[in-house]
Amino acid sequence: MSIAEGGCICGQIRYEVQSKPNRVTICHCKFCQRATGGAYLVEPIFDSHDFAFIKGSPKTFTHQSEGSGKQVFIHFCDNCGTKLCLTFERFSNVVGVYGGTFDDPNWFDRTPENSKQIFLGVAQKGTIIPPGINTFLVHATENDGTPIDPTVFDKPKIIE
Repeated sequence: MSIAEGGCICGQIRYEVQSKPNRVTICHCKFCQRATGGAYLVEPIFDSHDFAFIKGSPKTFTHQSEGSGKQVFIHFCDNCGTKLCLTFERFSNVVGVYGGTFDDPNWFDRTPENSKQIFLGVAQKGTIIPPGINTFLVHATENDGTPIDPTVFDKPKIIE
């Protein structure tokens, strides 16, 4: 049973998710800025078994992460170019969806309890970070999986 669906601009590829996201990562890294053409990526994260393509088959581009050295797999429509999701060598059991590709990109919550903002060290100037959210200058974990302590702002933070 699908909770939400999404797809590419041309409609050639469609996907569904069968759960709410485990968490939502808002990523400000240069890769995500370039991949989205925006200031950051809103990336709901799902267990792999809760995500499925239901129409068409995306092409995959393999990118080596500058940070971890691990491979990131970008799944996209080869007709219209829409990036749909990411899978990861480093986190093999999850799928990160380009949040704006859902039919309703607002169907999932973004709360202090389920979200984090990463790579604030390279965030675009003028980006406003809300209070109460776990934030990180780089990733939330070391390459070996060790968690990094977050910074939580008590009022909105404007990246300068």
